[in-house]
Amino acid sequence: MGDVIRFVPKSELERIRLIREARAIYDSIFPPTALVDEQPYGCPAQSTQSSSDSLRNAVEGE
Repeated sequence: MGDVIRFVPKSELERIRLIREARAIYDSIFPPTALVDEQPYGCPAQSTQSSSDSLRNAVEGE
C-alpha cells in the first residue's frame, strides 16, 4: 500500500539506453583491464603510471 511510483520521462530512458549501448561498444573495442594486464609476447610489464600522470610530469618538468 505504501509503494511509491516514480515517473521516468521517456527522454531519460532513451538517454540511459544510449549510454549502455555506447559503453558496450567501447568495451568491445577497448577490453576491460583484466584482459589488458596480460603482457603479449613476453614483453616486460609496463609502468603502472597513467598517461595523464606522465603528461603532467612532463609539463611540470619532473
